[in-house]
Amino acid sequence: MIFLIYFILGIIQGFTEPIPVSSSGHSIIFKEIFNIEYLSDLNFEIIVNFGSLIAVCFFYRKELIILIKEFYLYIKTRKEKYKENFKYCIYIIIGTIPAGIFGLIYKDMLENITNITTVSIALLMTGGLLYIIRNLKGEKNKLNYKDAIYIGFYQVLALLPGISRSGATIVGGMFRNLKREIAFKFSFFLYIPISVATMILGTKDLINTPNINSLILPYLLGLIASTIVTYFSLKWFKKIMLKGKLIYFAIYCFILGLIGLMIL
Repeated sequence: MIFLIYFILGIIQGFTEPIPVSSSGHSIIFKEIFNIEYLSDLNFEIIVNFGSLIAVCFFYRKELIILIKEFYLYIKTRKEKYKENFKYCIYIIIGTIPAGIFGLIYKDMLENITNITTVSIALLMTGGLLYIIRNLKGEKNKLNYKDAIYIGFYQVLALLPGISRSGATIVGGMFRNLKREIAFKFSFFLYIPISVATMILGTKDLINTPNINSLILPYLLGLIASTIVTYFSLKWFKKIMLKGKLIYFAIYCFILGLIGLMIL
């Protein structure tokens, strides 16, 4: 039974991580409704988050290779042809700093937010933000430093369970008049360093888990499920995002947030 539960939870994580509906919010509300103790397993959250990281990196593998290569080549040669991608890497770093600082300072407090009222209200906020930008198309094809900082602070909002990380950063990008595809791409490039940091910070706790040997196979199943489902969920979400159909996710967040408030 435990294998099936972790596999299903891996699927839920994989599906909800890329789309703007807050995977953490789902975990807290589902735990309240179904009383599933496994949803409190922070180590499992780290594992399935790593699966999502693998999927996002694979999805953008070509762009990642080019960015890393040209970042290094610009530092080495200072040639103008590498400068654009070098700057994009700097934007990713800049956009990551706010959430990194706030996450480290308030890590324990944020991990202890399990109040369903708070999460439900946060989901309603996510729905409201998505509703506001539902018809925005944006005009800018390129990021600048101000865009990166602005979007980075929107990512801070997503530290609160119920506020979607992808949703918040995409909203920030759209408010900065970025085109949908540019906002979408930068949102998921920002996910990579945040996810890596989460994995590194959680490794010690994972290794020191008393019954880790008995959980290796369930964790592995969850990892595989999360990786595969995240990849296809990300592809699906990109199509919807580029078509300007975020209203569907706004409605979903409104409904889930109201359900959360009703079960108090």
